[in-house]
Amino acid sequence: MTSPAPLVASISHQMVALQTLQLLQQEWGWGDGPGAPGSPRDQDRVPAAAPSSSGPMRAPPRPEREEGGRGGGTRNGGAQERACFPEVEGARGAEGGAELLPFPRDRGPCTLARLAMRSALARVVDSTSELVSVEQTLLGPLQQERSFPIHLKDSVEFRNICSHLALQIEGQQFDRDLNAAHQCLKTIVKKLIQSLANLPSDAHMVACASLRQILQNLPDT
Repeated sequence: MTSPAPLVASISHQMVALQTLQLLQQEWGWGDGPGAPGSPRDQDRVPAAAPSSSGPMRAPPRPEREEGGRGGGTRNGGAQERACFPEVEGARGAEGGAELLPFPRDRGPCTLARLAMRSALARVVDSTSELVSVEQTLLGPLQQERSFPIHLKDSVEFRNICSHLALQIEGQQFDRDLNAAHQCLKTIVKKLIQSLANLPSDAHMVACASLRQILQNLPDT
């Protein structure tokens, strides 16, 4: 029986990245809707991380207040704005994650670019969740029976990219980090498929099929 340590370490780094991204969604108000990635109704399908004394924390809610002299009607007219980028306090992410920065108010209504960014972030979150699930339920038992290569450094890089992404507010650097996270996640999945390619048992074929499905959800950007 081979040691599952490399796979366990890889999953650990991916879980830190996943929790960091989910926290980012929550702080932006992007993970609270029904069926939204990272929402409480969706948590039952997200693999749970190992217990940690420094898990993710949500920022305390701030009371809504009247604000005059800002183009009229911040209370009513700003509802769409808060749906895109609600004001938040800085919050500490998952273990090894980054501290999220507060968003300034008055960022204007949602734009197509912001909606596209929201969709891209959700795609990375969903795919990471699915990857961790496949690794835990399928690859873990396989790794104990027969060793196959695990490229740990890619998962470390993915965690670091997501931590850096969480420090960005908006703009070209955020877009670059999000694209880098997307591409790094694709690299992890592709290398796992390559590692399993020479192990043609039924169990390995099922794992490869699951990984290919994740890859289809990560199109070229």
